[in-house]
Amino acid sequence: MGGKQLGFSDYEQTTAKKQTKREKFLAEMEEVVPWGDALIALIQPHYPKTSKKGGRPPYPLATMLRIHLLQQWYSLSDPAMEEALIEVPTMRRFAGIDLISDRIPDETTILTFCHLLEKNALGEQIFETVNTHLIARGMSMQG
Repeated sequence: MGGKQLGFSDYEQTTAKKQTKREKFLAEMEEVVPWGDALIALIQPHYPKTSKKGGRPPYPLATMLRIHLLQQWYSLSDPAMEEALIEVPTMRRFAGIDLISDRIPDETTILTFCHLLEKNALGEQIFETVNTHLIARGMSMQG
């Protein structure tokens, strides 16, 4: 198979001229958030590895982190976040989820990730890291 075929929502995106506030914001966050070095490195040691016993592999850490931040930025509950990922292409793209080949993390998975961050006191560190980075660029997030 050659390149990816454009789905309907991708086509919509390429034909839409005006960027929404959400798209602008997420594009900006994509640029400024220190994804790999700072954040992934912070969580990686605590994140479950794929078990040898089989079962479903965990979602990519980057995806879960992005979903966590989306949840914070838009004040969404776990069920609302799951719904947003199903309904909002912009959020799905930001999270790195491809609707055709990827499963969307359900609310339980989202909650579990949140608990993992809380248990290891990573939530505040993530928030601080992101905020420090944003402040350096003249932006900031409210708690």
